[in-house]
Amino acid sequence: MQRTYKIKTAFLVNFVEKKMKILWKDPNSCSAMIKNKNFFLTESNDKYEIKNKIPRFVDKKNYTDAFGMQWNYFRKTQLDSYSKFPLSEQRLKRCLGDNLFSTLKGKLVLEAGCGAGRFTEIFLSSDANVVSFDYSNAVDANYASNSDKGDVFIFQGDLYDIPFPDEYFDYIFCFGVLQHTPNPLKAYNSIYSKLKKGGSISIDYYLKFDKPTPWSTPKYFWRPVTAKMDPQKLLRIIKLYIPIYLPIDTFIRKIPKIGSLITAIIPIPCWNYVSIGLNKAQRVEWAIMDTFDALSATYDTPKTLEEVREMVGVDNTGHEKFEIFYGSNGVVVNILKK
Repeated sequence: MQRTYKIKTAFLVNFVEKKMKILWKDPNSCSAMIKNKNFFLTESNDKYEIKNKIPRFVDKKNYTDAFGMQWNYFRKTQLDSYSKFPLSEQRLKRCLGDNLFSTLKGKLVLEAGCGAGRFTEIFLSSDANVVSFDYSNAVDANYASNSDKGDVFIFQGDLYDIPFPDEYFDYIFCFGVLQHTPNPLKAYNSIYSKLKKGGSISIDYYLKFDKPTPWSTPKYFWRPVTAKMDPQKLLRIIKLYIPIYLPIDTFIRKIPKIGSLITAIIPIPCWNYVSIGLNKAQRVEWAIMDTFDALSATYDTPKTLEEVREMVGVDNTGHEKFEIFYGSNGVVVNILKK
């Protein structure tokens, strides 16, 4: 039985690769690679491991290890199919707009920074052909949840060295990622280079606030400490205090006019989703997950809308159409490439 499953899985992986006409390139030299059963071989005889059906083009340990731990622990939490709320789908439609969202069917989509695959699931339900990757081993969570839901190929890779030719994808999606890289501009330019002429790209970026908010002030007060902590220890602490503090935080937030300000100046990070339809248990789970997300990342560099505008160069003549607005995690950008 186990052997039959392995043969079937290998067949499906190869079938999807051929159907999507995936053309792998060495992330370092951009030369072609030969795929073997257990690794990719480059022209310079470098090997990249294929582990658990997932190609790995990164070091086993890197600065996103906390994210990998997080998304394998909360593998299903954000999936619409698991929560029974269309939160991911609604967020995509709000940020992309109906016109862009409705054109995804049949498109070759690159999802840069997939996490546990909450948006991978939506792209697949839209009948897109999806190539999805993450720098962390969150790809294992994504593969477990989405590998059988459509035409998808998942790999572990680096935003700076994406193993595909330039101008290859019809659509590129990168949410919740760029602010967590050592060099957001370099990361953005790298993914943009993989976009075909006439294709579209969507990114979001954390917003830099100029006044106290519940989503930024407690977080950046503690991050100099928490970002250096052992992720397992940090998660244990958050799991300990969130169930106790969440009802208190909820009560304070509901105080008319001043509730939000009070929670901003209290130095207790708490990602409290009061009014998105989650039940009590889900709110606790999401609060633990996203509080850990906020405190554990190695890099977290928010920007103002104008700084994001400058980073993506939306006045560049290479853009046929663009929009930039407040939304999602802060700032959203949609660009159509000439």
